[in-house]
Amino acid sequence: MAIPLSFMSLFFLLLLPSFISSSLLQDPELVVQEVHKSINASRRNLAFLSCVTGNPIDDCWRCDTNWEKNRKRLADCAIGFGKHAIGGRDGKIYVVTDPSDDPVSPKPGTLRYGVIQEEPLWIIFKHDMVIKLKQELMMNSFKTIDGRGVNVHIAGGPCITIQYVTNIIIHGINIHDCKQGGNAYVRDSPIHYGWRTLSDGDGVSIFGGSHVWVDHCSLSNCRDGLIDAIHGSTAITISNNYMTHHNKVMLLGHSDSYTKDKNMQVTIAFNHFGEGLVQRMPRCRHGYFHVVNNDYTHWRMYAIGGSAAPTINSQGNRFLAPNDITFKQVTKRENTPQNKWVNWNWRSRGDLLLNGAFFTPSGVAASSSYARASSLSAKPSSLVSSITASAGYLNCRKGSRC
Repeated sequence: MAIPLSFMSLFFLLLLPSFISSSLLQDPELVVQEVHKSINASRRNLAFLSCVTGNPIDDCWRCDTNWEKNRKRLADCAIGFGKHAIGGRDGKIYVVTDPSDDPVSPKPGTLRYGVIQEEPLWIIFKHDMVIKLKQELMMNSFKTIDGRGVNVHIAGGPCITIQYVTNIIIHGINIHDCKQGGNAYVRDSPIHYGWRTLSDGDGVSIFGGSHVWVDHCSLSNCRDGLIDAIHGSTAITISNNYMTHHNKVMLLGHSDSYTKDKNMQVTIAFNHFGEGLVQRMPRCRHGYFHVVNNDYTHWRMYAIGGSAAPTINSQGNRFLAPNDITFKQVTKRENTPQNKWVNWNWRSRGDLLLNGAFFTPSGVAASSSYARASSLSAKPSSLVSSITASAGYLNCRKGSRC
């Protein structure tokens, strides 16, 4: 009889002390290193021991061996505040065949040509490719970028911008080493191009966007943020991503004075915040943020921070504090005295805090209406290992389960 994955994960954790040598047990730093090594070495293999993992997004579509013929089923699997992001579900399939890029006059078959079209499109890729964009990829509404079945990298140049558009899905691609763009003309539709000033160099920049879902991407080493959402963006889900080697990971909210971000609602679920991360997982302003069932195994300064009285609902996450940092706080209030932040609604429920990690709560419990809006209930933190085992880019192959 197959043992459910969650129980296998628990069994593994229970056995871990028995195969760590007595010398390691005497050195806490080595113990933490061994835990990191065991988690990272096993997490992707664990995901394939059972089809049903308890991850509601993955369990919605990954058991289908015909996923390649049923790609658009993915659009029905979103959870959280971005659950209504349908991307290009109602449009045709567009196949990227050419990795080249022209910011003003893109050729048919290129990624840029597909994302600027007016009609809904579900964008896939014919083969493995590295796309080094010359300027920001300005997306139009109702688009899906679906990298399943091939190995696609957007890297080495400016990356993805979602500005004043809606219904975007970005799934299954590698986004890394993103640079600044701008001071150039860039096309954002078949009938319009305009002058772009200097960009920040984000992996994914959401600027006044809504109904956006970023799922199963691997992101690292960009100039500014890996994923930033500002200027009134809302209805966003960031899920199943694997983030590594970066300083300022996620900024959610433009500035303390930009009060339109009070309407921002973001779900951050089932992500693995891994090696080489420093801070902002996420950093929040003004809005409401549901941080649920994520695995935090690395940070240098803090994991979750904010200013301007955001509401942060942290549920069922696993926070493993690195051994070689002085301050093991999960939370940080930015540039605000305690007599003010003490009233902010920051709550931790069911979080697993390991190796000295601590979460400083404040305020009162969040309204139950937020939980209903997010439509996502937290799983026990003991299951985070199995829920996040396949975070990041998936090595999907046609004819078999993804």
